[in-house]
Amino acid sequence: MHRPRKHFLVTGGAGFIGSAFIRYGLKHNPQCEKIVNLDLLTYAADLRNLASAETDPRYFFVQGDIRDEALVEKLCVKHEINAIVHFAAESHVDRSILGPRAFFETNVGGTLSLLEVVRRQRHVHFHHISTDEVYGTLTRESTFSENSPHRPNSPYSASKAASDHFVRAYAHTYGLSTTISHCTNNYGPCQNVEKFIPRMIAGCLHRKSLPIYGEGINVRDWIFVDDHSEAVWLILEKGEKGNVYDIGGECERRNIDLVHSIIHEFASLKEENPKDFISLITFIDDRPGHDFRYAIDCGKIKQELSWRPLHDLSSGIRKTIAWYLENPDRLEIS
Repeated sequence: MHRPRKHFLVTGGAGFIGSAFIRYGLKHNPQCEKIVNLDLLTYAADLRNLASAETDPRYFFVQGDIRDEALVEKLCVKHEINAIVHFAAESHVDRSILGPRAFFETNVGGTLSLLEVVRRQRHVHFHHISTDEVYGTLTRESTFSENSPHRPNSPYSASKAASDHFVRAYAHTYGLSTTISHCTNNYGPCQNVEKFIPRMIAGCLHRKSLPIYGEGINVRDWIFVDDHSEAVWLILEKGEKGNVYDIGGECERRNIDLVHSIIHEFASLKEENPKDFISLITFIDDRPGHDFRYAIDCGKIKQELSWRPLHDLSSGIRKTIAWYLENPDRLEIS
């Protein structure tokens, strides 16, 4: 028997995925009575992502650091929080290569601080948002599953793998109520322009280069952010304590093929010739330690929670480009 969780503390809720989760919950989850958004408002956060929630009486915003245990505990008590949904993270792989310490401090230290609060507020369920990158890299035939070993290859994925292990260890040692989800690459409205898909859209819009690592043959599985949001809400509602759920979009593409898809959708929406944008493609030196392929077997969440992604890549990309064309200020690049 699942006790209904009605009051949620969302960390990193002003970011891309966290804000989509909040918007989705306020719109689609009738059990949601309160969402408290705790966000430090670093460079990747944008409160414009939650303009539609500002007048909703169920929504509260607090600017603060997830490592501030006193603040987090105060919010849990004041708002009678039933569940913490932990999105807050440093997440850009390139930045982790240039400055790994920040990723350790936020992704590991921040998660540890939140778990310490839950140790004291033991009625609070803790859901940890993680990534398929903790599993490492794949050959062409295989897929990741919940039973795959953690083999991270970047400072970012190492920090997320470490935080996964702390969640598991706290659940086992202290008997906390936890769940973990690993998701593939997200895309959709409101994503920071440093990420791959909005960066390509920005290049098309401003007629600037479309930089692709190596030969563009690295493969990623892509999921529309609202499909990810729905999956996390289902885990909170129906997921089993202590379980791990892998969330995939079932939309694998080589980077070069995805860029061509973006170009053709962009050209179609703008009624322009795609050849004008193909010439912008520029191949650059590969990222150090670049994982070749990620792909998720999401059979478990499909079978146990009756979830499946609703967006194919074509419809999702078209919807994403259309949003950015309506919000060109989100595509400023240096």
